[in-house]
Amino acid sequence: MSDKPHGVSRRAVLGGLAAAGAVASKDLRTASASPAVSAASPAASAGRLKQSVCRWPYSHIPLAAFCRRAKQIGLAAIDLLQIDEWPIAQEAGLDVSMGYASRREKFIETGFNDPTNHALLIKELEIAIPLAAHARVPNVIAMFGNRKPQIDESEAVGNCIAGLSKIAPLAAELGVTICVELLNSKVDHAGYQGDHTAFGIAVMKGVNSPHVKLLYDIYHMQIMEGDVIRTIRGNINWIGHFHTGGVPGRHEINGSQELNYHAIAAAIADLNYQGYVAHEFVPTRPDPFASLAEAFRVCTV
Repeated sequence: MSDKPHGVSRRAVLGGLAAAGAVASKDLRTASASPAVSAASPAASAGRLKQSVCRWPYSHIPLAAFCRRAKQIGLAAIDLLQIDEWPIAQEAGLDVSMGYASRREKFIETGFNDPTNHALLIKELEIAIPLAAHARVPNVIAMFGNRKPQIDESEAVGNCIAGLSKIAPLAAELGVTICVELLNSKVDHAGYQGDHTAFGIAVMKGVNSPHVKLLYDIYHMQIMEGDVIRTIRGNINWIGHFHTGGVPGRHEINGSQELNYHAIAAAIADLNYQGYVAHEFVPTRPDPFASLAEAFRVCTV
């Protein structure tokens, strides 16, 4: 796969975490929940967008050190952290822009498109959403899952609507948003069902909850369909979170790749988007923080 920092892919990072086991901090598990705040103050120099960075491309760097450097760059948050990692980012003065509901193998492949997965997924979210609310983590990630030969596209949409509708009331009650990710099935995630915006929008419209939205991954959707800015403009009400990455290769978002991320960032900001834009690219430079600082500048609009 192309998304490998020092030979480690996002899929491998998730698998390694699953092997380590789920250990949440005791205070998060036992404290009473309170509604999460969906928007936190960005760094003063960050412009109109709150920028974050996904943890997994930098997993070789100790989390506390990574958070310190991210804050120095001006980033507002760390993305895709496990529950027990949330306090580390927060102690560094950063927000957690999106958390995982669990450590589990085949996290991406196991999604709401298959009703046999619903009990597992809903149980995970029933545990994670109150913890996220208490910790003021505004978003938790979920997946549509890999295609099943016995389930056609329209049935898969219906299954996703049915499953997500069961957990949406808890998310709304506690002020946490479930963000379901769009991924490409052409390069990185063969067989993934939520590989086009239209599929995701059909599910979002069926659920029709302000606390169930799409994680629009710009890298993945450029590979599958392009037309990024027009798609974002036409569907912003259904989008709760963004990821970045250069195409091709999922590397830096500078002039070495085909997307104009400064224009994309400006288009998102012009829509008065209040969520996070999280960088999810694999740096190629010897100093990965130079690439991250560059991305921060590119998306400062």
